[in-house]
Amino acid sequence: MDKNNLVAMRHTAEHILHQAIKELYPQIQLAMGPPTDEGFYFDFDASPEKAEPVKISEEDFPKIEKRMRELVNLDLPLTRMEISEKEARKLFKGNPYKLEWVDGIVKKSDKITIYWTGQLGEKNSMVDLCKGPHVASTGKVGPFKLLSVAGAYWHGSEKNKMLTRIYGTCFFTKEELDKYLWQQEEAKKRDHRKLGKELDLFVFSDLVGKGLPMLTAKGATIKRILERFIVDEEIKRGYQHVYTPALAKVDLYRTSGHYPYYKGTMYPPMIVDEEELILRPMTCPHHFALFKTRPRSYHEMPVRFAEISPQYRYEKSGELSGLMRIRIFMLADAHIMTPVNQAKSEIIAVLDLIDYINHALGLKKGKDYLYRLSLCERSDTKKYYKDDLAWDKAEKILREVLKEIKAPYYEAPNEAAFYGPKIDVQIKNVAGKEETAFTVQYDFVMPKRFALKFINSKGQEEEPIVIHRSSIGALERTIAFLIEKYAGAFPLWLSPVQVAILPVSDKFQDYALKIKEELEKRSIRTELNNDSKTLGAKIREATLQKIPYMVIIGEKESQSSVGAKFISPKMISVRTREGKDLGQIKITQFISKLKAQIEKFL
Repeated sequence: MDKNNLVAMRHTAEHILHQAIKELYPQIQLAMGPPTDEGFYFDFDASPEKAEPVKISEEDFPKIEKRMRELVNLDLPLTRMEISEKEARKLFKGNPYKLEWVDGIVKKSDKITIYWTGQLGEKNSMVDLCKGPHVASTGKVGPFKLLSVAGAYWHGSEKNKMLTRIYGTCFFTKEELDKYLWQQEEAKKRDHRKLGKELDLFVFSDLVGKGLPMLTAKGATIKRILERFIVDEEIKRGYQHVYTPALAKVDLYRTSGHYPYYKGTMYPPMIVDEEELILRPMTCPHHFALFKTRPRSYHEMPVRFAEISPQYRYEKSGELSGLMRIRIFMLADAHIMTPVNQAKSEIIAVLDLIDYINHALGLKKGKDYLYRLSLCERSDTKKYYKDDLAWDKAEKILREVLKEIKAPYYEAPNEAAFYGPKIDVQIKNVAGKEETAFTVQYDFVMPKRFALKFINSKGQEEEPIVIHRSSIGALERTIAFLIEKYAGAFPLWLSPVQVAILPVSDKFQDYALKIKEELEKRSIRTELNNDSKTLGAKIREATLQKIPYMVIIGEKESQSSVGAKFISPKMISVRTREGKDLGQIKITQFISKLKAQIEKFL
């Protein structure tokens, strides 16, 4: 069974869901809902005007699923029909959501199509506005499961009414369904929003605003480690780390073509001293302006500008999600201005950097991530810059690179940037869903728009091409992904606290402080628990905080330094967060062990 058949089956399951809901709760109004990559959902107005409000919860799922199974067993046919605008308005009279949808179809001059489930107008029949596709009958729908219920604004805008959304999924076989449900349960345990709160990594405040996260000291530590790691590595590889302002004139984005193309995701301009300024949604125009501030020679090419830059993008309230979808984020961004004949080697170097970073993050190529070659759809002249020869050349170079380095990749049409094709690094999240984490883009348009030039070896002006790339992505999003990948138990090099020092009682606090000083002198991130709790309670607390190592300080450990000048503590007892007792060890040996463990990742 192919993907198209799966989509058709899930789409039919969605129709069965809203038919069951309408039969069980006649007063609700049907809105809309599509099949998705994960299954399907449908939005309902559970409190329409002049009707008793309905509250649907997960406790109601068994009876809804029971009716859905009955409809499947009836093997009702699905029939497609084209109708006129007048017929549509009559058929969906009294449902503002359907009528609004009809308005949109008429505006686009599209055909109005409906699907009947069951025999037209008879018992067990149902009709809905729909383009399809569907399977031939309800009996061809495989095993399904309702997953959750949530609030969702109509069209995803908080300006509209809050509706009730029910999510479900459907597969060809029970084995596939069971595997998916197991993944979802695992994803719930690893949800970065839940773990972020439990591990005290980040918070949100209504007073600050939606989609604007605040990192705690522990969360900021992880971000700082990632920043230092990537900046140091990029400088080693010939990048110039620069700083450009998070604010710019709107004219900068008019030149680049982002405004008004991306106007819907940008914040409104502000007038300051008669200049029209805007918060930046991307960094590339700033780097082009920096490149143009002085003449460039072929001797200094390629020029690689990199920056950890704050970027601001408007995300609808209904689409905000923890650190994954936020309104301000820090992007490890870079733009390489290079002669065309060096483009290939530069792209290979970028992919090598990404592989190195992924290895440090604990990701394996081919298993945890692969590459997507995102191509242009030539017929879409509204979305893509028209230059077939340039597109052919750029796509050929990217394809050659992927083949040369023997990268696991697939091709995806109509996924390119408007200014050129790209290689997207696709990572599977804990729920098994593929997401774009990092990207490498070949740009032959911006150099023209910004008139970027360098003097070549013949003393003539030459136009470079630009490689846009993000080495570690948006830091907040990467942190969210890592929380879920490791279920909060970060590898040692990334753990905000690497060692918890747990004195058995107050009389060992002086010795514990000396241990702390010794570890911190060697750049080991340490936390001392001085609470007057039992050792068992302290161990439990450190374990729940997923701190990699616990150093226990008691009578035996403190006696190891008695009678000797205390230059360095001699012995400590060590326990891991997994509960393994490593016994007594010299602190110098412990530090060497930690350093060796860190170096394995880096």
